[in-house]
Amino acid sequence: MKRVRLCIKIMITGLFLSGVTAFPLETELNLLANLSGAAPEFMHQWIDTVYQAIRYCNKAFPFLSYGTDWLAFAHVMLAVLFIGPLRNPVKNIWVIEFGMIACVLILPLAFIMGPIRHIPLFWTLVDCSFGIFGIIPLYIAYINTKKLEAANKGAL
Repeated sequence: MKRVRLCIKIMITGLFLSGVTAFPLETELNLLANLSGAAPEFMHQWIDTVYQAIRYCNKAFPFLSYGTDWLAFAHVMLAVLFIGPLRNPVKNIWVIEFGMIACVLILPLAFIMGPIRHIPLFWTLVDCSFGIFGIIPLYIAYINTKKLEAANKGAL
């Protein structure tokens, strides 16, 4: 049970942080653009280009950032969804399964939409890392939840 809860807490934390950090995108990108000077030139150029685009859009069309506000909200709500398996993983194993499915589906989304939206491959791989690293604690939680379920059935 401790291992399951630890894994779920990792997911809740990751989802919550990825959500709340989507609100101040312009500020974060400004900081990242300033710090990326030590990165390879192609990465620095990409980060700076994204920062300039966000800065311009926020100045000229601030309503566009409302979309990322909803993205941020969705991440926070997904974090809340994982409170169910934190409290009772056997009863709420479907949430863990849902999370694993979402992690897998990040890959086709990134590889299909990335080129359509002119996202560089290195950034597509960064996006894919959320699914790759996210599925690890979820899979550990899933396996251990199945063990808990079997132990509970044996105890009856």
